[in-house]
Amino acid sequence: MTFDALAWRRQQIRDAQPLAPERKGYGYLAGLADDCLATAADPKEMQQTYRRRACSGGAMAEVQPPPKELGLDCALPQPLLPGWLALSVAFELQTPWFAKDDRPFHPLDNPVRKDPVFGTPYLSASSWKGLLRWACRMEQEPGLLEHLEAHPGQDLRESGWADDPINRWLFGDEKGVSERCQRGVLNFYPTWFDQIAYEVINPHSRTRRAGTHPIPYEVVPAGTEARLSLLLAPAPGNPPSTASEPERIVSRLLHATRHLLTRYGISAKRTAGWGLARITRWSLQGHGEEPLAVCTNAESPEASVPERIREAALNAIRSEGTP
Repeated sequence: MTFDALAWRRQQIRDAQPLAPERKGYGYLAGLADDCLATAADPKEMQQTYRRRACSGGAMAEVQPPPKELGLDCALPQPLLPGWLALSVAFELQTPWFAKDDRPFHPLDNPVRKDPVFGTPYLSASSWKGLLRWACRMEQEPGLLEHLEAHPGQDLRESGWADDPINRWLFGDEKGVSERCQRGVLNFYPTWFDQIAYEVINPHSRTRRAGTHPIPYEVVPAGTEARLSLLLAPAPGNPPSTASEPERIVSRLLHATRHLLTRYGISAKRTAGWGLARITRWSLQGHGEEPLAVCTNAESPEASVPERIREAALNAIRSEGTP
C-alpha cells in the first residue's frame, strides 16, 4: 500500500506500465521532481482527498526503506581502532513521531520529513546529535533545566551557560563560542522509519469549547520499530582528560540516551507527548568481529541502563590508546 495520494497516483501509472524487475523498489525519487505539481491534474482536489484521508484516520501504510545494497541503514558500525565504540539502541515508538518536511510544495500542510531521494521518513544524523547533546546537558551538574530556572528570560550564551569537559569531548565546541574549535568524538547515523499514518489536532475555541478547523498531520505511528546508531571514535591524541573520565562519560552517554528516548521524546510537539519510545535492545560493538554485549529489554528493566552494556562500554573506552 502506498503512503500518500501522490504515491497512489504514481502506483496507478505503474500498474498501467509496470517497471522492469530490476527497477522495482527504486521508482520514488522525491528529490528529482516534485510530483505534487507534475502529476496532479487538479491540485485542489488532490489536497481535499489528502485531507479527507487524514481526518478520517487514514489507514497505516508501509513505505520502502532505502535499498540495502547502498548500506545506508547501518545497524551497528564497525569500529576500526581500539578505543572506538559502536552503540545501537533498538526502540519501538509509543506515541506518534513527527518532524515537518521542508519541501516547498505538498498537498498536506504538515507532511512528515522524508528523505529527498527515497521518500522514506527519517530522522537525520544532525538531528540526533542535537537531541542527544540537549539530553546530555540535562544530565550535567548543574543541569540545563536548573540553569534556565536560575536565569529566566535570558539567552543561553548571555546567561553564562557552558558545556562541561565531558559534553565538549563528546559533541565538540559550539561554533562561535571559541576561536579554536575541537570536533566531538560522536558520529551519528540517520534513522529510517517504515510506516506512515495520520493524526489530527483539533484546537478548541475557548468560548464554544469546540473545534472548527482540524489540523491533519502525517506522522510515523506508534508501534513502529527503529534504531539509533552512533559511533564513538576519538581521534589519536584526544583521550579523556583524566583516568576517571571514562566512567563518567559512559554513564552520561547511556543515561542521556535512555532518558531521551523514554522520558523526553525525539519528535516535534514533545509537549503533547509525541516521540516517546520503549527501548527493546541494546547492542555494543568494539574493535573486533564479535559484539561486546547485547541486551534485550526482557533481560533488564527499562528504567535502567543494563549493567552488562555499561561495563562493556567502559572496558572498550579504557582499551588501548585510551587511559
